[in-house]
Amino acid sequence: MTKKNNLCYYQFSHIKKIQNVVHGIFSRNGGFSNYDYHSLNISFNVGDDPVHVQKNIQLICNEMGLSENKSLNQTHSCIIHNIDSVNQDVLIGDALITQRPDILLIIKTADCQPVLVADPENDRVAAIHSGWRGSVQNIIGKTIAKMVDLGTKPQNIIAGIGPSLGPCCAEFIHYQQELPRYMWSYEARPNHFNFWEISKTQLQNAGVQEKNIEISEICTKCSPDLFYSYRRKKVSGRFGSVIGINKK
Repeated sequence: MTKKNNLCYYQFSHIKKIQNVVHGIFSRNGGFSNYDYHSLNISFNVGDDPVHVQKNIQLICNEMGLSENKSLNQTHSCIIHNIDSVNQDVLIGDALITQRPDILLIIKTADCQPVLVADPENDRVAAIHSGWRGSVQNIIGKTIAKMVDLGTKPQNIIAGIGPSLGPCCAEFIHYQQELPRYMWSYEARPNHFNFWEISKTQLQNAGVQEKNIEISEICTKCSPDLFYSYRRKKVSGRFGSVIGINKK
């Protein structure tokens, strides 16, 4: 964990070693938001003061040292965007890919999995929002496939699965209607599922080597001082997981 300028963020050890890639999974602390959104909320869509949200996003960009940022109106879909320029268009989808330096890709979560991906051979990065619906649709595998279409070799990919709902708290009472049968084998205890392992499997099935996958193993619902959790409290903010490429 890095603590700097009142901010607190985690980094994946193997992505951190990539010289020209910056990334971080920011806690809920160190920002401007108040009340249920205290304090580093980065979502404009949860009822927070948009002025505070913008200031929070700027704090993160400043800490990462990148001047531009791009996020999504996340909809639990399989829509993937390859970003080669920054404009004011509001993008709908759940994954971002870029090779362009100086753009910080931002994923907003409060129990869903943020997955950060880097291809150090081609200076390409991706940020994925994978809730349980995204897991069912395999947004992770489809994002890796898109990167491969763009020229990435899957064996070169480095991936990290960020703080999210753990097997201790990922309860699905109606899982037989909600989850495909192959996911039932990831049941950690009655009606509770290990989506961290599901995501790891989806990465491996897409060609990512097991040694290149890191899981934070931090449950958001169990970490109220560090992360927002929709399952813990319906009215809450969203914390940011970010990745980008430095200018050379």
